[in-house]
Amino acid sequence: MSKTRQALAWLLLSAIWGTAFMAIKAGLGPFGETPVLFAAFRYDLAGVLMLGYAIVATDQWRPESRAGWIVVLVGGAFMIAGYHAFLFVGELNTTSAVAAVVVSLSPILTTGFARVLLPGRALSRLGTVGLVLGLLGVVVIAQPDPAALLGSGIGEFLVFLAAVSFALGSVLATAVDAALPIETMEAWSMVLGAIMLHGISAGLGERLDAVVWSGEALLALGYLSVVASAIGFLIYFDLLDRLGPVEINLVSYLAPIWAALTGWLVLDESVSAATAVGFAIIVAGFWLIKREAIGRALGDRLPALGRDR
Repeated sequence: MSKTRQALAWLLLSAIWGTAFMAIKAGLGPFGETPVLFAAFRYDLAGVLMLGYAIVATDQWRPESRAGWIVVLVGGAFMIAGYHAFLFVGELNTTSAVAAVVVSLSPILTTGFARVLLPGRALSRLGTVGLVLGLLGVVVIAQPDPAALLGSGIGEFLVFLAAVSFALGSVLATAVDAALPIETMEAWSMVLGAIMLHGISAGLGERLDAVVWSGEALLALGYLSVVASAIGFLIYFDLLDRLGPVEINLVSYLAPIWAALTGWLVLDESVSAATAVGFAIIVAGFWLIKREAIGRALGDRLPALGRDR
């Protein structure tokens, strides 16, 4: 794949995952009384599609060891069920742009958890400042009212918990040496996560007859299942091998722009100055934590760019 096609694929992935926040918000109209069930339906379909892909594309379509099943269980519990339960409920009380910005904190949280839970990875002083900046960015966006903490910023807080769940799951999964293809891990995590989401939905008393089935509901569900989940992850897997974790993580920082643009065009949402300021603070925090890795990545690519000229 040429550099130009890699750049276009990276841009496409940021657009797919950014517009997913708008699709969630749109789908929460007909699924407003059953947000966790909405997430469960998304991964019912996405899990089947990814499992089919894993069967075709890998030589190990299911976990064959205890470690493999542990990784799948962690992924299903934290990266699928926990993340999407908090995200879908949280988006009931915030805009798609704000949700995307808060979720962009995930790479910072992932680094923070890795430094704490994995040996030999203590944060430097600047890294600690970066972590604090990221959290400060979320506070700026949510603007919680101390006199009404139970109501003010609750949507943003739930989305923040979604980012925490995803980041913690990423680190816990990394700590287990499972030797499992990424496609297989994602497929089975989606399947188990969907089952867990159905359990959470039932525990919350959500009922299928409360769903208002409509063209809008089916369109949102189809987009999230097929495009954002199945196709999005396939692009992600390919770019992860080609670009590495630093550059692929930067997708998180372009996604909010797509979320804000499509939220404004489709849902008539507006973007506040606090959201823009908070986003800038989170990006600054990420740079402080990953400054050395970013520098190495750019250093590796600048000579290649010079040769291309």
